[in-house]
Amino acid sequence: MSQDERDQRVEESCGSSTVGWFVTGALIGAAVGVLYAPKSGKENREFLSGKVQQSKDAVADAGAGIAETGKDMFERGRQLVEDAADLFERGRKLVQG
Repeated sequence: MSQDERDQRVEESCGSSTVGWFVTGALIGAAVGVLYAPKSGKENREFLSGKVQQSKDAVADAGAGIAETGKDMFERGRQLVEDAADLFERGRKLVQG
């Protein structure tokens, strides 16, 4: 495996955790903002309801992205295994003559 491939895998694995931390930070920030907001209870509930829906949508989008990345990585891994098996078979034929 080349250095570029290793670097790409590290970047892909860091991308999904970065999204998770971003969503977590957004939720904490929204909660703190609501606690210190000078609004009525009804306004705060409506605000929280909207933010919860936005968070659900963000988590769903992030989950879909993570699933797609996982499928892509699985396919690349499967292709690597097939290539390695092909190389092994060609090497075995060369050794046998």
